[in-house]
Amino acid sequence: MHGCNSRPGLEKNMFYVYVLQSQKNKNWFYIGYSDNLKNRYTTHSHGKVKSTKGYRPLHLVYYEAYLNESDARKREIHLKTHQQKDILKERLKYSLPKNNK
Repeated sequence: MHGCNSRPGLEKNMFYVYVLQSQKNKNWFYIGYSDNLKNRYTTHSHGKVKSTKGYRPLHLVYYEAYLNESDARKREIHLKTHQQKDILKERLKYSLPKNNK
């Protein structure tokens, strides 16, 4: 048996909504989605994504997994609204490093 996903029927691809936090400016967050979270995080970390390149180093601070790509995309768009970003930051405030002043 290889981990939790070794049961039949669980080989299905997952889609991830994720939040990255800049370690240069801890008030800066990036929200995205991907079907391969590990590879996408590596791409961000190596500076290959224009919108996050200048904010490296980055830490993955939150993610959600979905079975359906359209659900993940809808959630990404929902989290990118200003109000939802603030709600997410409030929910995560005790698990994130202290903000820079």
